Amino acid sequence: MELTGAQALIKSLETEGVEVIFGLPGGAILPVYDPILDSPIRHILVRHEQGAGHAAEGYAQVTGRAGVAMVTSGPAATNIVTPLADAYMDSVPLVVVTGQVGTGSIGTDAFQECDTTGITMAITKHNWLVTDAADLPRIVAEAFHVATTGRPGPVLIDVPKDVSNATMEWYWPDDPSAGLPGYRPNLTGHPRMIREAARLLADAERPVIYAGGGILKAEASAALAELVALTGAPVVTTLMARGCFPDSHPLCLGMPGMHGNYTAVTALQQADLLVALGTRFDDRVTGKVDAFAPRAKVVHVDIDPAELSKVRRADVPIVGDARSVIEDLVVALRAERAQRDDDGRAPVDLAPWIATLRAWQERYPLRYEQVADGPLKPQFVIERLRDLTPDDTIVVSGVGQHQMWASQYWRFDHPRTWVNSGGLGTMGFAVPAAIGAKVGRPGSMVWAIDGDGCFQMTAQELVTATAERIPVKVAILNNAYLGMVRQWQEMFYDQRYSEVYLSPDLPDYVRWAEAMGCVGLRVEDPGEVDVAIEKANEIDDRPVVIDFRTDSAEMVYPMVPAGHSNDDIVVGPGMGEGGH
Repeated sequence: MELTGAQALIKSLETEGVEVIFGLPGGAILPVYDPILDSPIRHILVRHEQGAGHAAEGYAQVTGRAGVAMVTSGPAATNIVTPLADAYMDSVPLVVVTGQVGTGSIGTDAFQECDTTGITMAITKHNWLVTDAADLPRIVAEAFHVATTGRPGPVLIDVPKDVSNATMEWYWPDDPSAGLPGYRPNLTGHPRMIREAARLLADAERPVIYAGGGILKAEASAALAELVALTGAPVVTTLMARGCFPDSHPLCLGMPGMHGNYTAVTALQQADLLVALGTRFDDRVTGKVDAFAPRAKVVHVDIDPAELSKVRRADVPIVGDARSVIEDLVVALRAERAQRDDDGRAPVDLAPWIATLRAWQERYPLRYEQVADGPLKPQFVIERLRDLTPDDTIVVSGVGQHQMWASQYWRFDHPRTWVNSGGLGTMGFAVPAAIGAKVGRPGSMVWAIDGDGCFQMTAQELVTATAERIPVKVAILNNAYLGMVRQWQEMFYDQRYSEVYLSPDLPDYVRWAEAMGCVGLRVEDPGEVDVAIEKANEIDDRPVVIDFRTDSAEMVYPMVPAGHSNDDIVVGPGMGEGGH
């Protein structure tokens, strides 16, 4: 069967089971857009290429499948660089197709030409510049294989216009890894290392399971629950791992890190063993690295060998898929305990450690005060959203104070219900990512919790949501500032507020929402919060935006000042500081 390269590309995506593409056409990619008219694949026309990438990320994060975005050459390709970098940092599987000028024009500074593969080399797992239409099925198969196996991540296929127009004889490769001889992810952990990890767990008096986003990527939540049930060890869940282990579980300590809660942060500091699963010892978690968990031995499990001992030396490094390794660790731990029972050795009693954690939780809870006739607190808004929405609501956040409050005050009891930009910290992520999440899980309620600064960066994608009938809901925590920057200026720059004021009224978010075809609401009083949320929840035929006018003076606590030890955690005004 003879096809054009463009037809072969779309047929290849169909063969990979792609259901939706987020994209925006232009000259160099135009040939590929023609066969979309005859394809069962749904195309969602975004208003900016950055929106296409973030929407594909949101889709990928809630489904576990590769998100697909397609844009043209030049500025379109550079516009999608930010989502590629974001996905690379957070290990999100994306397949991005970009148009390119004809092969004969490459290198001539042709109209809308740029070196797309060169620009994106450092922020993709791999990328391809296609020079022969006959290579397209093989390259697409390889791209999905690379994006979704091992440590997931973004890939890019750059397709020159003449390659799209050329003809080829259709085929589909039997083995997508055949042309990738250097790419062999190791899924199974080393048995000796797993046995050593089991021994350390059996000996530990103050263990902490440090769960990262790799738990979600590996679909390892059930395996983690089994490990916790067997060991009785407490769990901290990083910003990228929220929901991988239920917040409602008595052994879940919540989020550690710069804005983590006191107990989660201090548990890591006081532990004698860290079992780090699918996490990379990010600087926001460790604080000052040489003061992080100073008395702890480290078992580090990660599918990416480059992560092991990159930041903190691992006493027991294990390369492998998190679910596979945890399942093997459970088996090894049972064998270790059986051997100790035979030898007459009693198991370590974790009760004193758990009692210590409970005392910290009681003494240093997250706290704020909402006065009935006082300014609206952002934490109160999040708690009311949490309590008035279904248990499995998908929450998508932008980046900044609202992101931290959302992670702190929402209760995540289900995997893949928390979507955010962790590593790159991309403002403007929430609205397009929420659209992608709703497309991926149309039966779930999706709330984006955004800041006024973030919202202004990508709000135009609500036009996409309206046009495509994607009924996302957006809560803007409008404090009239770039809030996290303002917080740092208040704490570390003697309250010299340089270029952070945005104004609560410019733009008018209600009228802007209405102009984009959404329902727009405004809330200024605490007593109005529930009514607005309930009204938003009842609307399911269009997007809803609520402008919550929140207290501009509110700051995120706890906080570990940058460059400090986690022992220097500031829990909030009037509650003192940590220190041991």
